[in-house]
Amino acid sequence: METVESVLSGPMLYLLIVWGVVTAVFLALVAWRSVLTSHEDDQIFLDKAQDHMANEQHELVVKINKLSKPILTSGITSGVLLLLIAGIFVYHGLKNF
Repeated sequence: METVESVLSGPMLYLLIVWGVVTAVFLALVAWRSVLTSHEDDQIFLDKAQDHMANEQHELVVKINKLSKPILTSGITSGVLLLLIAGIFVYHGLKNF
């Protein structure tokens, strides 16, 4: 019968480390998008004197939209790695049952 330590050695340990890093990046990106969206205003600027504010809002929206693909990619990668790790644990559990 294998112990938890033997299952967590070798490639499984590296998978867990990679999953932790990818998940940390995913959470950091989500937090950063949340910070950016908290600064976004839902206003219409009609005055020429406030054009700079409209430009700032446009730049903010562009930054938020640029984050969507890395967030999606890191989220999917994290989920796939988690499923792979769970599958390996189940495989080891069934193999030693």
